[in-house]
Amino acid sequence: MSKYKVAITDCRFPNIDLERQVLEPLDCEIRIGQCETENEILDLCEDADAVLTQWAPVTARAIKGMNRCKGIVRYGIGVDNVDLEAANQCSIPVVNIPDYAIDEVADHTLALLLSLVRKIPQIASQVRSGVWDIAPCRPIIGLQNKQLGLAGFGNIARAVAKRAQAFGLRVTAYDPNVDEEQFRIAGVEQTNWTALLQNSDILCAHLPLSQQTRHMLDKAAFARMKPTSYLINTSRGGVIDTEALIEALQNREIAGAALDVLEHEPISKSSPLLSMEQCIITSHCAWYSEDSLQRLQLYAALEIKRLLTGERPKHIVNSVQF
Repeated sequence: MSKYKVAITDCRFPNIDLERQVLEPLDCEIRIGQCETENEILDLCEDADAVLTQWAPVTARAIKGMNRCKGIVRYGIGVDNVDLEAANQCSIPVVNIPDYAIDEVADHTLALLLSLVRKIPQIASQVRSGVWDIAPCRPIIGLQNKQLGLAGFGNIARAVAKRAQAFGLRVTAYDPNVDEEQFRIAGVEQTNWTALLQNSDILCAHLPLSQQTRHMLDKAAFARMKPTSYLINTSRGGVIDTEALIEALQNREIAGAALDVLEHEPISKSSPLLSMEQCIITSHCAWYSEDSLQRLQLYAALEIKRLLTGERPKHIVNSVQF
C-alpha cells in the first residue's frame, strides 16, 4: 500500500512521466481522472493526500469532501476553477505555477500585437487571392512612439514591456497592487485606469480573473478608448465583456482586437468575432511550447512534493497559513 495518494482531476498532456519521476520515489500512488463534474472529483479525490487540477471545477462541495488533502495545485497561473474561499475554510493551501510560461505568453502577446497592427492576416489573405498591393489595408500605423498600455503589471506584463520597448513603444501600466519601484526598474510609467484607457494606442490585458476584474473591460471602458486603439488579451477571457467588445468593434469604437482567451471556450462558430477581419482569435495557446509544457508538469509535481514533505510551496494563492 502506497504512503501517499495523489489525484490528478484532469489533464491534456501526452503523458505524466515527469510527475511520476518526481512523486513515485516518495511512494505515491497517482490516480488520473478526466473529471468534468464535482461528483467525479469527489469520487477521485475523497482520500487523496494532494490534488493536481487543470480545468475541472474544484467546487466548495468537492473541496469539503477531500478528507486528507494537504494541498491543491493548479496546472497553470489562474485559479478561477478552484473555490478559494472553501479551501480557506478547510485550511487547504491552493498553489499555482506562475513562472512556467512567462516568455511564451509575452512572445505570443507581441506576435498578436504585430499581426493586429500590421494587419498581417488580411494582407496574407489578399496575396493568396491574387491581390499584390505594396501599401495594403490602409491605414497601418507605425509603432515608434505609440503608447502601449498594460492592464496589470505582473511577471508577464513586465516581460511584454521589455519586448515592446525594443520596438520603440512608450509603455505605461496600471496595477494598484504593484509597488511603484517595480515600475521605475522596468522604465514603465505608472498610470491610473482612466488614463490608461484614454491614452493607450494599444491596450494589453494581463489581469487575473476575480470578482474585481470580471468585465473590467466593459462598455464604459471601450467608450473611453481611442477609436484608433487596439485591444489584446492573453490573460483571462472573463476580464472582457464579450458582448460589449462585439458592439465596440461593430461600431468602430476601437480599431481592432486580438484575443487568445475568451469568456466561453472554445468560441462558438456563430460568434460575430469570427467574421470580423479586425479581430484575431487564437486558441488559448499563448502558454504553449514544448519547453513550457515540460516546465509546467515538472513545477507542479515539485509543488506536490513540497506539500507532502512539509516544505512550504513556492506559490500559495489563498490565505491559508502554512
